[in-house]
Formats: sequence, C-alpha cells, structure tokens
Amino acid sequence: MIVLLLIFTFSDVRGWGFFAHERINRLAVFALPPEMLLLYKPHIEYIVQQSTAPDKRRYIIAEEGARHYLDADRYGLPPFPGLPRRWQEAVERFSADTLERYGVLPWHLERVMRQLTTAFEERNTARILRLSAELGHYVGDAHVPLHACSNHNGQFTEQQGIHGLWESRIPELLADARFDYWVGSTAYIRDFRGLVWQVIGESAAAADTVLRLEKALSQRFPADRRFAYELRKGRLVRSYSAAYTKAYHRLLGNMVERRMRASIQAVAACWYTAWVNAGQPPLGKPGTAGITDDEHAAATRLDSLWRVGKIIGRDH
Repeated sequence: MIVLLLIFTFSDVRGWGFFAHERINRLAVFALPPEMLLLYKPHIEYIVQQSTAPDKRRYIIAEEGARHYLDADRYGLPPFPGLPRRWQEAVERFSADTLERYGVLPWHLERVMRQLTTAFEERNTARILRLSAELGHYVGDAHVPLHACSNHNGQFTEQQGIHGLWESRIPELLADARFDYWVGSTAYIRDFRGLVWQVIGESAAAADTVLRLEKALSQRFPADRRFAYELRKGRLVRSYSAAYTKAYHRLLGNMVERRMRASIQAVAACWYTAWVNAGQPPLGKPGTAGITDDEHAAATRLDSLWRVGKIIGRDH
C-alpha cells in the first residue's frame, strides 16, 4: 500500500520565494556593463545560489528576521515623515528595541551597500560576490508590499497564506510564461537612501490593494476551487489552485510582474553604484581569485542547518 504524506501549506513563505529571488539575481547580472560582467557572469550560479542565504539564516540567527521587513504602517502613512531615515536618529526617537520589533530593512540595506562598496575598494572578489548576492535579496524584499505592512500574512484579516500567494505562488506559476523581464542596461543611483525609502513607500502603499483584492476574490470564488494538491519532491502539498492564482494575478493588474521587474532593475543598479563609488576597480582579470573554499564550505554548512532548522522569530 502506498502512503502519501500530506503537507498542508500555502507554499513556502520566504521573502519573494526562492524561485523569484534566484530569478531576480540571475537577470540582474545581464543588466550590468561589460566591465562588471567579467566578474559576475562566470560566477552567476553562485550569485543565484546565495540569493536565498539571508532567508536561510532566519532559521539560525535571531537577528536576521528583522532585516527582511519594515512594518511601515506602525509609523503612520506614506511617506512616513515621522520616521527618521538615519539609523541613529531613528534609534534616538523610537529605541533600538522598537525598531527591531517592527523591522530594520531600509537601514540594513544601507549597511550591506556600504559593505559591498568596501569589498570593491579592497578588490575582495569573494566578498563582492557574496555581498552582491545578499544585497539582491534584501532589495527584492523591499519591493514586496507585505514586507512593508504589519498584516504581513493576512493574519489580522483572516487571509493567512496571502504572503506566499503573492510572492511565491504567482511567480512560480506565471513568471516564466507571462512576465516581461526586460529592464535594459543599468544606471547609477545618485541617492541610494532616497531610492530605498521610495521603494519602501511604494510597497507600503500597495499593501492595502494586495489585501483588499484577495479578500474580494475569496468571497466570490468557489470555495472548492481555491486550493489544489500538487506533488512536490515526493510530498503532496496543498496550495492555491492555478485558477485562483491566475484570477488574483489579473485582479492585481500585473503588480507582481512590475515589482519583480523593478527588483531586477534596482539590484543591478545597486551593484553598479557600489562599484562606481569604489572607483570602478578592474574586475575579472586573469588570475583574480574567485569563490574561496571557505565561502563554498560556509554556503554548504548554511544549507545543511537551514534544512533541519526552524524559523527564529516571526515568519514572513
């Protein structure tokens, strides 16, 4: 007798979802100028693989969780004039504990950007590649509306699972067949902090639409057609049905596609800006060290720990 293990879930909820984070980093590489492609393209698989490392650390490091979101609505309405953009000023006004409770994504983005710029200055190839991959993850998270909203998984409105529906199920089902990924060549960011807060503001403003439209759809869509079971890696998984997912995507007016494309564009621009700010050091010369054995070992170790761990703190 064959026994199937039933897993009741709304798809894995990890940032954009592993599929989308990997796709964003991969496509961002091709928006870079030739001088940067010399380094990034030969190491594209590492950059793709490491795009999910920050989410995996959420299973190991308590401090990691707050780096992926900002409950912006806790601070009023967009553009949140009462929330200081500088970290120290925000700490003085609200305390570090409060900021950690409601998320530190915009400030952490600035930190990783500084680290990447330093890595370019030092021509530390391994750090450049690792930090580029991880910066891509956090930039992608900033583009997700429910990462800028305290009702991050519909838990206050009986919409549990909406987070995975928006950022995982829609891209996994529709991205490669229907999304337009073209972003053109990248450009320099003159005001990185301004860009970060602009993106956060856009995401926060869209969160109400994300929640409202799914609620309306759920009330008129046949209940017995909202979910389906799919075999994934030998497990029978309960997820949103293809019909429901496509209907929600249409209601959103291609919002997921637009935010994913904006993520690709922003990731490439961040990498390029860090390189320019470091003085545009030559990259990818013959003999340049790539990913070290230690970096590969660290990635393997993180993957092993993530597979047996449990998220520390709140889920997305």
